[in-house]
Amino acid sequence: MTAVQKQTQRVNAATVRFAGDSGDGMQIAGMQFTDASAVFGNDIATLPDYPAEIRAPAGTVAGVSGFQINFASSDIHTPGDTVDALIAMNPAAFKANIGDVRSGGTVIVNESEFNKVNLRKAGYDEGYNPINDEVLTGQYNIFAVPITRMTEETLADTGMSAKDIGRCKNMYALGLVYWVFDRPLEPTVRFLHNFFGEKKNLPQIAEANETVLKAGYHFGETAEIFVHRYQVAKADIAPGKYRRVTGNEATALGLITASKLASKDLIYCSYPITPASDILHNLAAMKQYGVKTVQAEDEIAAVCAAIGASFAGQFAVTGTSGPGLCLKSEAIGLAVMTELPMVIINVQRGGPSTGLPTKVEQSDLLQALFGRNGDSPLIVLAPQSPADCFDIAIEAARLTLGAMTPVIILSDGYIANGAEPWRIPDAAALDAIDVNHPAPRDPADDGDGNPTFLPYDRDENLARPWAHPGIKGLQHRIGGLEKANLTGNVCYTPENHQAMTDLRHDKVARIADRIPPIEVQGDASGDVLVLGWGGTFGAITTAVEQVRDKGLRVSAAHLRHLNPMPKNLGDILANFNKILIPELNTGQLRMLVRDKFLVDAKGLNKVQGQPFLVNEIVQAIELIESGNWPDDRLSLSPIHHEVSAEPQRQT
Repeated sequence: MTAVQKQTQRVNAATVRFAGDSGDGMQIAGMQFTDASAVFGNDIATLPDYPAEIRAPAGTVAGVSGFQINFASSDIHTPGDTVDALIAMNPAAFKANIGDVRSGGTVIVNESEFNKVNLRKAGYDEGYNPINDEVLTGQYNIFAVPITRMTEETLADTGMSAKDIGRCKNMYALGLVYWVFDRPLEPTVRFLHNFFGEKKNLPQIAEANETVLKAGYHFGETAEIFVHRYQVAKADIAPGKYRRVTGNEATALGLITASKLASKDLIYCSYPITPASDILHNLAAMKQYGVKTVQAEDEIAAVCAAIGASFAGQFAVTGTSGPGLCLKSEAIGLAVMTELPMVIINVQRGGPSTGLPTKVEQSDLLQALFGRNGDSPLIVLAPQSPADCFDIAIEAARLTLGAMTPVIILSDGYIANGAEPWRIPDAAALDAIDVNHPAPRDPADDGDGNPTFLPYDRDENLARPWAHPGIKGLQHRIGGLEKANLTGNVCYTPENHQAMTDLRHDKVARIADRIPPIEVQGDASGDVLVLGWGGTFGAITTAVEQVRDKGLRVSAAHLRHLNPMPKNLGDILANFNKILIPELNTGQLRMLVRDKFLVDAKGLNKVQGQPFLVNEIVQAIELIESGNWPDDRLSLSPIHHEVSAEPQRQT
């Protein structure tokens, strides 16, 4: 027992953010804290945040990398609105993140780095040090810990270089935070020895990081500056085997599972692009499951290779982000015209152009629906959380192979990089995926005594047969020119083009008969329905729960099928007086809903590269419920994070 009595406070949830320079290992520290919390039994939600540059200027606000985790003893859906504890490894990290810490929150700073040079790089005035500011020290519980110096002293006798020792300081900070929040060390110790000792054959590095990790933990235990520590109890979750999973990891696992359910090899053709690249990385390590990965020279080559794989009879997938989807558009139209199955994954990011490669946005919905020449309909799906990416991947495979038309999955950077617990399903309980192979036919005389194959004959779902090359009797024309109905020969007649356009459209529309109805969270009718899609699910769900606890007649519904939409959506919309659609764009789903269902839907729109805060949606719900909504669309102030009115655009 130290001279100061340590007190333990039990809390239902806590939000921790690690922040430092791009080379400070904040993503590793954050993921290890996530794994430790998941192993402990908490529900978790994470938000990694890092610059797009490979190495942004060291010590500057632009180069700050962060990782936020919300862990709780109850069911949670978001990484948290405000930060309970910030770990700032330098002045730039402090400056970039202090505004998100709640009043009275804990701030642990690496005092060693708060020197004149780093303060100047962060943009602070000469002679000013924020950790000595009486206003800030009165608002937050700021603890100055010489993390860099303590790391150097801990490893002084190891013979390691100063550079290698400096790389270990993230483990010192992690160990300290493990003590503050009563987290187990064992998962991280196992990770260090597996990653450095076994995979990289650097046991001395593993030992050094373990030593520093434990030193940070024991510093928190013995230092008199830390009086409080916090405990978050285990969550009451359904029994089963769980693992922590990111959206990109879940997508890769779902694609492999789908290929097995369809008895097909998975051919993944991609060009590296943030934030979709991890899908390629994960699948490249899965060759033992019949996975073949192709890293093409560009986006066009990747999608064309996927079309070739589909034509050859395999489960073809290509992955990209918004700029890559633009480049793939002509070839996707070819897949629509030839009616070949293919899954296109678009992990959305901020745009336009190169835009914000590591930030989140939902601005590719209209591109997915209409971003090709001609009437080029296809199926569009969107996962609602990292774990849901597994189910969406299987759903996409089931639909593309059953309808013989491409499917686009609209994930996003928040879902792709975020993590949550995932209950590993029972593989035996998953239904097999039917594949539309051509049925045997009685030979029909074409005048030369040869059997006739009709490549564009259709089943009850309007899907054409999947005829692989090299099979006798299934020869047919393939290409981008318009097909004659049934025979597939090139045909320019007006009547045929009209008929084939209608068939391709109707085939996608009929998918609505095979997808589940949309469900409502809350009452089936009421004052306000909050309608969302994609990664807004967590913030919307939590916001609606909060306002319903206040007695407001508010419900929520979330779209996972965007084209076609569920058949009961129109009826649900009609049961509510007001419709609110929060989106991380300027109102794309709102425009579609207003056009299709003729409802006066209002939009809450945020385009800041960051996901919605729960409180932002709560404010909007209370505003629209009170009848004070000023216009069609509200945008969020990028400075104060408050709901503000935007004048309606005139057309």
